[in-house]
Amino acid sequence: MDATPDMARMPREPVTGEAVSPALFAHFVLRTSNFDAMRSWYKTVLNARIVHDNGTLCFMTYDDEHHRLALVNVAGLQKPAADSWGLNHVAYSYRTMRDLLSTYVRLRDQGILPFRPINHGPTVSMYYHDPDGNGVELQVDAFSTKEAAAAYFDSDAFRENPIGVRFDPEQLLKAFEAGVPEEELMRRPAGQAEASIATRR
Repeated sequence: MDATPDMARMPREPVTGEAVSPALFAHFVLRTSNFDAMRSWYKTVLNARIVHDNGTLCFMTYDDEHHRLALVNVAGLQKPAADSWGLNHVAYSYRTMRDLLSTYVRLRDQGILPFRPINHGPTVSMYYHDPDGNGVELQVDAFSTKEAAAAYFDSDAFRENPIGVRFDPEQLLKAFEAGVPEEELMRRPAGQAEASIATRR
């Protein structure tokens, strides 16, 4: 969906004050005192291209949106304490299990490893820390439709374990390469529930 549709072709409707949801999630912005490392990390992890960088502001994107991430270079910032409130993580979805695993291999081979790989049920996810310690989730949907994923949230399995079960990315990679059906690889395994994501950094 275009962020800015051609307004010249659309009949103008009256403003009513109705509830309207956003058309898309556009971007997020991070302040950092670790500018060079953050720029390099996000460019690598997201396979992004820089659209503007003047040393104070860096804008980058990975698709046709003008920017998906901006970094602001601010000297002297302090890392937030573990017991501070704020953003826990941002998440990016891949189209297929192959795309997620290919990204895992590419990042692994550059020394970037997930600190928390977990099958949530609705998604198979790998969590990373950027150089400032922010959480970044790379995921693939475990269901073929949005309706099926939404239904899982209303299931007994999700109510009993809304966080998920940890997995070994290397074992998942080997199973994928051995030809195990993706439907089986996506299915959340039996296992102990993870600690809440709210308590992990």
